[in-house]
Amino acid sequence: MRLDLADLHLFLCVADAGSITQGAARANLALASVSARLRSIEADAGIALLERHPRGVITTEAGEALAHHARLMLRQQALLKDELQDFATGTRGTLHLYTNTAALTEFLPSRLAPWLADRPRLHVELKERTSSDIVRTVAAGLTEAGIVSDAIDAQGLQLQPVAKDRLALIAPAGHPLAYRSRVHFAEVLDEPFVGLAAGSALQDHIEEHARAAGRSLTLRIRMKTFEGLCEMVAHGVGLGIVPQRVASRYRRRHGYRTIALADDWAHRHLCLCFRDWETLSSPMQSLLVHLGARTGP
Repeated sequence: MRLDLADLHLFLCVADAGSITQGAARANLALASVSARLRSIEADAGIALLERHPRGVITTEAGEALAHHARLMLRQQALLKDELQDFATGTRGTLHLYTNTAALTEFLPSRLAPWLADRPRLHVELKERTSSDIVRTVAAGLTEAGIVSDAIDAQGLQLQPVAKDRLALIAPAGHPLAYRSRVHFAEVLDEPFVGLAAGSALQDHIEEHARAAGRSLTLRIRMKTFEGLCEMVAHGVGLGIVPQRVASRYRRRHGYRTIALADDWAHRHLCLCFRDWETLSSPMQSLLVHLGARTGP
């Protein structure tokens, strides 16, 4: 049998109407065309599917079987169409977004939550990487977009700033640096530090700058959370470097001091990073627009 979905729809129109004439009207087709197509369907099936009477038609037992399966197939087609439409409009599927630590912990939660809540069948997989790693991954075409610091060389990619991201040094209240207003990173490289856990993009970024200065950080302990790091610093374990907003959030609770980092790399913006807007998938475009992307000049 060479039945297609249009044949199944036409047959159901006639079977449900109980009349070829009314079925043709439901299908918006000419009566002669419908009659010819029904004869072709029956010829393909090799069996009568309709009993024709002066006042209309009724389905044979074979016709009832065809009608039953036709309804299942057309219902499945409608479900498939809806599902594909969900993918096309960005309400279903999985988006992969690469992000540095500051964006992952400070920027994305409040921005991403309402957008994702409105799309219950969509999933977002966030991958924490350093800004330099994200730029290389996007440039290689291995992911559509990421969120990076504008301090990085974008290698010809598009960067669109969406939030400020300043880093600050935190020190115990009794530390000699506690009442400094500004300090250069090079001035504190002899000090012990409290760091973030291995794999943290921010910690990797900080250690890269230490190596660029010809030194390596002395890390007394690594913590999984910013609050854990801040508490360790407050108790005198070492110095720490965290986003300014993190330092402000926990300062009253733990009583440490916050000192501005004078280095250019510590004064940065979080930027959306992608190759070309027109090549992004529709779901990714929707997400980036929500995060603050500009789509025009």
